[in-house]
Amino acid sequence: MAKIAINIATGSLQQQEIIVGIDLGTTNSLVAIIHPETKMPIALKEHNSSSLVPSVVHFDAYGNVTVGEAAKNFLLTEPQNTIFSAKRLMGKSYNDIKENTSFFSYKVIDDNTQSLVKVQVGNKFYSPVDLSSFILKELKQRAEHILKTPVNKAVITVPAYFNDAQRQATRDAGKLAGLDVLRIVNEPTAASLAYGLGLHKEEEKTIAVYDLGGGTFDISILKISNGIFEVLSTNGDTYLGGDDIDNSIVKYWLQQAGISEDELKANKEFAQAIRLKAEAAKIHLSNNDHFEGMLNGDKLIITKETLQALIQPMVDKTIASCINALKDAGLKPKDINVVVMVGGSTRVPLVKESISKFFGRPVNDTVNPDEIVALGAAIQADILAGNNKEVLLLDITPLSLGIETMGGLMDVMIPRNSKIPNKASRQYTTYKDGQSGMKISVFQGERDMVKDNRKLAEFNLTGIPGMPAGLPKVEVSFLINADGILVVKAKELRSGVEQTIEVKAQQDLSDEELEKMLLDSITHAKEDIATRALVEARTEGEQLLETTEKFIQKNAAHLTKEELMETAAAMQALQLSITMEDKDLIHTKVETLNDISRPFAERIMDQAISTAMKGKAV
Repeated sequence: MAKIAINIATGSLQQQEIIVGIDLGTTNSLVAIIHPETKMPIALKEHNSSSLVPSVVHFDAYGNVTVGEAAKNFLLTEPQNTIFSAKRLMGKSYNDIKENTSFFSYKVIDDNTQSLVKVQVGNKFYSPVDLSSFILKELKQRAEHILKTPVNKAVITVPAYFNDAQRQATRDAGKLAGLDVLRIVNEPTAASLAYGLGLHKEEEKTIAVYDLGGGTFDISILKISNGIFEVLSTNGDTYLGGDDIDNSIVKYWLQQAGISEDELKANKEFAQAIRLKAEAAKIHLSNNDHFEGMLNGDKLIITKETLQALIQPMVDKTIASCINALKDAGLKPKDINVVVMVGGSTRVPLVKESISKFFGRPVNDTVNPDEIVALGAAIQADILAGNNKEVLLLDITPLSLGIETMGGLMDVMIPRNSKIPNKASRQYTTYKDGQSGMKISVFQGERDMVKDNRKLAEFNLTGIPGMPAGLPKVEVSFLINADGILVVKAKELRSGVEQTIEVKAQQDLSDEELEKMLLDSITHAKEDIATRALVEARTEGEQLLETTEKFIQKNAAHLTKEELMETAAAMQALQLSITMEDKDLIHTKVETLNDISRPFAERIMDQAISTAMKGKAV
């Protein structure tokens, strides 16, 4: 039988194949490659157009999807059907974002649970993974159109502070868009690579990456040693960026003209027009001292001096974050060797001057700040493709490793292409009251259901003390040592009960088997993720039924007959929806039951508190 050459780093057949670098941004996204002739990274764009694709998704009445510049036009005319800043929702539950729901003009579902947040458009429910996959699909198609060749592999960047769930959600979005995501790279690492930092083995440097985008700001302190990037600390503000600079100009003009913000809200067309003028003024004032424009026959004027006064508080806020990041890393400004500027908003002269002054050195801003992260991702992709022989490729895991969770789902602990040695841990809990044991099944593979992956091992954690469901905290940790041996440990944190097993992770897979597993995961991505969404919706529905039933048994005396009847009918409808194959229907029935039970649950809670407080001096 003929042997197929395989690149272990990517699990791909050895042929010159394009691997793209993608910057999936909060405000804008873009895609970059290493130019085959010049060997330099370039951002892909058509002729005179921009390389930036606005991270905006619009759904029309028939469920058709538009992404990018065309979708942006609907932000004011159809805000409830137009999703922006989906990246802020990645890997988050409603509880994580409830403080900021006023920021979103579309419907983010309050299901009062720890499960991942959902967005409702019409009668359909979308997860942040679905929304991000539409943006990634647009970038994939754009790249294929420009390069006239299929694009199936990518390196995608994420903020350094993204947690495990957010990184996995980004991988899933890529998979759903038809991309094999070879690696998730931290944005500051990608930006550093674009400046050639970390490409030489003997190099040792401490870097500050200052990233001020359209809607978010973050500062990351990195240490480079032997080509390995270590994030020492990260800080920032997820609601601070170029949009705030534009808004400050709009507010200034409204004040000058004596127009209230309520009047602005009432006139959507005017609001959009004045915001675009503000953006034009900001850009103009980067190289000029004075801006003058016309809108509806009125003159709009602002000077560079006024703009600097308006944005000084924002710049001060970012410097406070820099101080905190340095403090967390145990460093002082003088310890930083290189300062890298990322994000379109760093073009503002006041920002550059202030940061240069704070760190006491000139900042690196010669690479286009909009494109720098994508260019770095393309360099990382080139390294993974094995084209850049200068950089040492460390041993990596050829397939993802994870455990089975409720409904037969695969929960990935260590994603494929992770460096070896590696460790990861995650906490789980029990689903039944008094549950004394938990089965830990370890799997290897890229599919969403464990039945489609390879089982490596299984053991039982027994002796969990009898507690109500949700109370035990079981930490499952994976550790792969330098020899590729996987040690899996499960420990109940309250009682200290633990169990460990050793697994040989890569059980002699042939190149062909490996390639088939990777190919299957892309081919079946759509149905896999649909199945996962349905299983998760059913699990959520079943848990809600169980908790509602317990609550009613305990508090039936405090409920009216109408409330009991209405709740019983909603529970029955939810029970029926769980037997069907429609996740949107389940979400709708979950929402209905939540809406019915929320008022009386709050009332009973208030009564319980006032009874408990009776006679107590506060």
